[in-house]
Amino acid sequence: MLLPNRYKGKLIVVEGIDGSGKSTQIDLLNKWLQNQGKLVYFSEWNSSDLVKSTTKLGKSEKMFTPTTFSLLQATDFSDRWENHILPMLKAGVIVLADRYAFTAFARDVARGVDREWVRNLYSFAPMPDLALYFRVPVDIAVERILTGRSNLKYYEAGMDLGLSDNKVTSFRLFQQRIISEYDSMVDEFGLTVIDGALPVQKQQKYVRQIVKKVLQGWEGLNQPMIVPRRRRKPAPVAVEKEEAAQ
Repeated sequence: MLLPNRYKGKLIVVEGIDGSGKSTQIDLLNKWLQNQGKLVYFSEWNSSDLVKSTTKLGKSEKMFTPTTFSLLQATDFSDRWENHILPMLKAGVIVLADRYAFTAFARDVARGVDREWVRNLYSFAPMPDLALYFRVPVDIAVERILTGRSNLKYYEAGMDLGLSDNKVTSFRLFQQRIISEYDSMVDEFGLTVIDGALPVQKQQKYVRQIVKKVLQGWEGLNQPMIVPRRRRKPAPVAVEKEEAAQ
């Protein structure tokens, strides 16, 4: 069980399968909060420089077992947590995270890793102040992904699990497993479910309403006010008039 957030800052995370639309929503939320004058820090899954090259190599060579993949992503998370997320929370900043420990709880278990073992890996991480789970049917997720690019990635489609030789079929089966894990966490961790099939603006309106309640009465860091420097008026230039020729 994750411990409560005891830091001054607020931690808001988004979760969901690939193609759920969560990244679009957190980007809109980020811009809205900044427009409100809030100081915001954004972090996303698998973005640590510490393991980036290893992750890229392992994926390209298809080297990962479910356990090694789980450990590598936990390393990525812990590095970002210690060096970026935690200092921001201590300072009183709003941290927005595109995926959190729940991603590991869903994906790793869907790959067959022991549920309790994975939860223990992330036991140092606190419970977010708000965890939004964007639930979307697999068919819609597939359509969104393939609209943006030509094909599915190997691990994204769960091809390492041998579910199917067809990437789209494998993706459907793998993501359905992940959805089942997410659904089981709704009550366990108090995830707030949002219908990811709704229009983008309607989702965002709902997201902002929830976030407003989370931030009500909270005093964190605001963006520093930048007072524009007053421009000095240019000094008058003395111009000598030539005497008119006699």
